[in-house]
Amino acid sequence: MNDFARRLLGWYRKHGRHDLPWQQNRSLYSCWISEIMLQQTQVATVIPYFESFMQRFPDIQTLARASQDEVLLHWAGLGYYSRARNLHKAARQINELHQSVFPRDYEQVLALPGIGPSTAGAILAQSLGQRHAILDGNVKRVLARHQAIDGWPGQTAVTKQLWQWAEKYTPRDNVADYTQAIMDLGATLCSRSSAKCEPCPLSGSCLALQSGRVAELPARKPKKILPVRQKRLLIIRNAQGHYLLEKRPPAGIWGGLWSLPELAMDQAVKKTVKQNWQLRVNKYNDLPVLRHTFSHFHLDITPCEVHIDMPNSNTAVSIADIGQYQWQPDLTQLALAAPVSRLLAKTK
Repeated sequence: MNDFARRLLGWYRKHGRHDLPWQQNRSLYSCWISEIMLQQTQVATVIPYFESFMQRFPDIQTLARASQDEVLLHWAGLGYYSRARNLHKAARQINELHQSVFPRDYEQVLALPGIGPSTAGAILAQSLGQRHAILDGNVKRVLARHQAIDGWPGQTAVTKQLWQWAEKYTPRDNVADYTQAIMDLGATLCSRSSAKCEPCPLSGSCLALQSGRVAELPARKPKKILPVRQKRLLIIRNAQGHYLLEKRPPAGIWGGLWSLPELAMDQAVKKTVKQNWQLRVNKYNDLPVLRHTFSHFHLDITPCEVHIDMPNSNTAVSIADIGQYQWQPDLTQLALAAPVSRLLAKTK
């Protein structure tokens, strides 16, 4: 075993995290679910979602049989919803191609929706002890500092260097603990904003520490000004207090989730509501703008409370149930886009 791995494992035995829920049963399935949830999400946030998800979907067959709506409902609030959609697709693919047994071969794992090289390696290393290098965000930071690698890790040339070091340092034995150890080190001692170098087991050979460059490595992603888009979201309720909601298309922003009907800011509210849903608007009023930021743009949401005439309450229940638009009586059973959920909680 190389000295890098030896020191890291020694630190992990004393100071690493050993009681995470997915460590209690390192099955292929539980490791897969946890690794997908942990993509771009912190451990503390993931834990309650993982526990709830595993309780409802304890195995691949249960997940594959579930509807996408139910899977998204148990994911709601965790963000990056394409992860949940890909989990669902992958479960159905495993059902069809692998007789509901999660594959043990790296290339077969890599072929599943939503799984890249690092995630595939982490799943197999954590569950089966197979020797595969990993390179998530925490590992990139540890290696970039230890080897003083310049450049943003998202650049192809920098990523290639980091993979080479990841391969070199990954030991042949005790791989499950090693992969957890290097992720733990990056998440705790070698964090982005507050590196704690003194207790770090790798400080003696860390080139960034020796050259006084810990704070500047790895280089940050080049900043770009995010464009701003504007939308008006309509809050429409019928006589029974049911909300008019839209089922979003499977792909794209809030894919597969429920949201409020949206209009461009220059669209006439009364005219559009009449044309689209055959509802007559009494009055409407805009509420304060809410900003929701995606990875590529800011969305400025203008919530708009719309009051409609309801001369026939029975008609008002059903008239807007057209295509992707439906009156929904129970929001607790729906996977709502996060800003929509917050907005409706405020306007109840």
